[in-house]
Amino acid sequence: MDLHPTKQPDLDLAATYPAVTRSKSAPPEISWFGALCDDDYEVLAVPDPRLASSVDHCAAIVAEAEAQGFDNVLLPSGYALGIDTMAFAAAVARSTQRIRLLVAVRAGEVWPPQLARQLATLDQLLNGRLTVNIISSDLPGESLATQPRYQRTVEMMSVLRDLLDGRPTELSGHFYDLRLDPPRIATVSGRCPLLYVGGLSDPAREMAAQAADVYLMWPDTEERVAEVVADMSERASAEGRTLRFGYRVHVVVRETEEEARAAARHLVSALDDEAGDQIRQRSLDSASSGVARQGELRSEADDEGYVEPNLWTGIGRARSGCGAAIVGDPAQVAAKLERYRSLGMDSFILSGYPHLDECERFGRLVLPLLDHGPLNTEPPGTMPLSP
Repeated sequence: MDLHPTKQPDLDLAATYPAVTRSKSAPPEISWFGALCDDDYEVLAVPDPRLASSVDHCAAIVAEAEAQGFDNVLLPSGYALGIDTMAFAAAVARSTQRIRLLVAVRAGEVWPPQLARQLATLDQLLNGRLTVNIISSDLPGESLATQPRYQRTVEMMSVLRDLLDGRPTELSGHFYDLRLDPPRIATVSGRCPLLYVGGLSDPAREMAAQAADVYLMWPDTEERVAEVVADMSERASAEGRTLRFGYRVHVVVRETEEEARAAARHLVSALDDEAGDQIRQRSLDSASSGVARQGELRSEADDEGYVEPNLWTGIGRARSGCGAAIVGDPAQVAAKLERYRSLGMDSFILSGYPHLDECERFGRLVLPLLDHGPLNTEPPGTMPLSP
């Protein structure tokens, strides 16, 4: 394959995945990243006190994302890193007017009925602009086997959906045994906010097929993205459900391709393998299947880190998780996003370093080239009660 970033690969994905490569009537959601988890740099592995996760710095990112016209902003969550997501979301809710908040919740860290009340309260503060990213994570200090960990998350999501849809929950599960009416406070719509879920392992895919509204994936080649969308669509259909799809990726955009590639090189200019390993190991999720796939992408890339045109894996040398970036001029970045859109993506969650600067740059250079809007809050599928 010719990996020069100005030439797109000649892949007949429409013929291979006819149910996936399709034109969608609703425009995709374009979201930014809130950097709550001590992950903001001018140069990776070179800490800058000005960019440390704080209420003021992260609030400035949210404000810039709203000013630039983004539809949503992901507020990530990590026990050992950064600041608390729920507290921060409540703090900035009233200072925003239009943008949605995609609040990350680590499954099991709170009791599901109490979480339902917290989320309903937060949705009220946001006047109905809440969306939720469910992370099937271990508890701090706990190491639960993969299958039961995902089973706990499915049960948690079942309880949340019941209570936030205004229904009593009746669940006899492995982790929760509940007969409970919903709390008095409800979301503005009276329905559960959209639930975004990621995970590449087979148990994670089954969980998402059963329970998610939006299935999130990390960067990958276009061919692999099409494979995952086809697989997840089939799994959801077997559950009597449909899914929407989201794509989480970094961006490095400049006026010219040469400037963008130079900016990407500068970002890792102070990084050695030992420092990168230390950064990646800080995450509780550093051993997941998704993280392993990001490592495979780096091994498949060319000498400059490009695994396919405009998709650069160098950023993953210092990140556990989303480990690649779309690199190019505004037209190239917009075209790459449109190609992923044609593969089934309904939502994009973007980030770039430093997050405040790249948010402004992407908003100014690329966002005007894209048709976009927030996702319809009516869930596309229904969630069956977990046994």
